[in-house]
Amino acid sequence: MDNPERSFFIDEWVGEKRKLLAFISSLKLSIRQRIYFSFLIVIFLMSALNVVFGLQTLHYQHSYDAIMRNITTANSLNGYVSSEINREMWRIITGYLTFDEGIQYDILDNTSSQLTEMMQNAASRRGELKLDVILRTLNSLEKSIDEMGALVNSGADTETLRQELEEVMWVAGLIEANIQDYMVFEVVQSEQQYMQIRESFRQWLWINGIVLAAVLIFSSLAAWVISESIYSPIKKLHDVTATISNEDLDVLLRGEYHDEITKLSLTFNSMVNRINALLESKVEEQKNLKKAELRTLQAQITPHFLYNTLDTLIWLAEGGQNEDVVEIVKALSDFFRIGLSKGEDWITLREEIQHTRSYLTIQQMRYSDILDFEIRINPEILDSTVLKLTLQPLVENAIYHGIKKSRGGGKIIVSGEKLDNQTMRLSVIDTGAGFPPERLAQIRSEIENFSQEVRIKESGFGLENVNKRIRLYYGEGYRLQIDSTYMERTCVSITVPILHQAVGKQAAKLTESAS
Repeated sequence: MDNPERSFFIDEWVGEKRKLLAFISSLKLSIRQRIYFSFLIVIFLMSALNVVFGLQTLHYQHSYDAIMRNITTANSLNGYVSSEINREMWRIITGYLTFDEGIQYDILDNTSSQLTEMMQNAASRRGELKLDVILRTLNSLEKSIDEMGALVNSGADTETLRQELEEVMWVAGLIEANIQDYMVFEVVQSEQQYMQIRESFRQWLWINGIVLAAVLIFSSLAAWVISESIYSPIKKLHDVTATISNEDLDVLLRGEYHDEITKLSLTFNSMVNRINALLESKVEEQKNLKKAELRTLQAQITPHFLYNTLDTLIWLAEGGQNEDVVEIVKALSDFFRIGLSKGEDWITLREEIQHTRSYLTIQQMRYSDILDFEIRINPEILDSTVLKLTLQPLVENAIYHGIKKSRGGGKIIVSGEKLDNQTMRLSVIDTGAGFPPERLAQIRSEIENFSQEVRIKESGFGLENVNKRIRLYYGEGYRLQIDSTYMERTCVSITVPILHQAVGKQAAKLTESAS
């Protein structure tokens, strides 16, 4: 059995983890900002500790160096003032030098400048006060020397000068004693300074250990928080993609953080929604494609077309034109055979031309006095694959809106030319009535106003619907081009890619699978 106390602590730990993650999430920091923030804290802790220790060390070093410099200077002054002043004053009293020739004031100035410099470098207030006492004593020595100079210049007797010399020597000895006392003080200070440095270094070692432990704990915690904030969203994203791979596109991700992965999740949601919309659009598009094909066939197999064709066969048979009857029956058979094509959407251009030729043959039998046609196809493109029922609706439109409306009839020319190794142009030209400018502009507007819905008009399939079917199968870059001169001619053409039969079958399979 599980230990209840252990389970309690585990639950508490999990709860604290969740609270910590919730707190981190409330900060609204990106992953990059979290990493930068963690590094900055670690760098700050380590840098602050070393900076404080460094500044403290520099302070102790500066104080220690100042003490050593002052001790060295005081040692050089020890015995210098007393011996040099006494020697110089004795030479003046004995008459070896005059007072003005002596260097007693140079000795005082040199000593005063060195003491002043020592005061500026003093490491403690007590040391500074001791140096100030020495300077004041030096000033007293200077006054005694001034008095002795006045006596020498006034011609005082030897006994008076000797007494004044003793005063000078006593003051000089006092200066030497003060210097020695200062040296002893600074030696003691240097020892205390050394002890402080040792104690500070020991404290720094303890503090450094504590800070290092804190940095390790913080680094471990930051690494866990960052890794958890990365792993959890990625795991959710993985689970969602696994669900989507099972064809469930209704799942969405929820953003609990404010970082790059959350933005990726939101983008992923948008992508899934877009895929859903595209799939729905594609399904609708394929439905319209099938509708277009069925309605194209319906437009061809109209009772009116069959009635007129059968009526033509009757009067040809009654007139004994058996060869014409055989030709029109064969054309009608080819027309329906190729139009059905076992349900295939893609056929060769050769078959499409044969389908169009059959239709024109039937119509020429009916309108022999006003209709003539010619087919001009580059043999190099006859074996390419095209969308079935592309040319026949254009020919039908040319007959009903061009030839029949022209008083003198006209001619229909079906042509196909190779533009380059990848594209070809198919055209249907009639020398019929043409379109007035207003009607031509209206037709072009209807073609440009693309919608997937296919509508059958009373006059047949219509240019608008042919254009829609071409754009649905070939893509947005392909459409009808119409040029017309009123009462002269009309040319309807399309530029399509040169496809091989295997490509066409593959496209047809894709169309069926998508639908």
